[in-house]
Amino acid sequence: MTVRVTLELPSVLADVAGGRRTLAVEMDGTDPTVDDLLDLVAGVHPHLVRRLRTESGQLRRHVNVYADGADVRGGAGTSTVLGHNAVVLVLPSVAGG
Repeated sequence: MTVRVTLELPSVLADVAGGRRTLAVEMDGTDPTVDDLLDLVAGVHPHLVRRLRTESGQLRRHVNVYADGADVRGGAGTSTVLGHNAVVLVLPSVAGG
């Protein structure tokens, strides 16, 4: 089974994704996860994924990831299962005062 996922990036990450803010990714297998998506994207854009995950594979503190509008940290984290035509949005944290 092939699952199509759209990865949407903020403009600050486009430079490490070949100048693109949207990546269309086809994933094989059943129940692919956000981790699987990031592993697959790392094969093509390793610098991008290094900006999103730590060396131990955890999401960096300043990175927010949403799968179909839901914050993955509020659920299964990067083990969140992605459905067909899922949209994964990456947003940097915004701090202010």
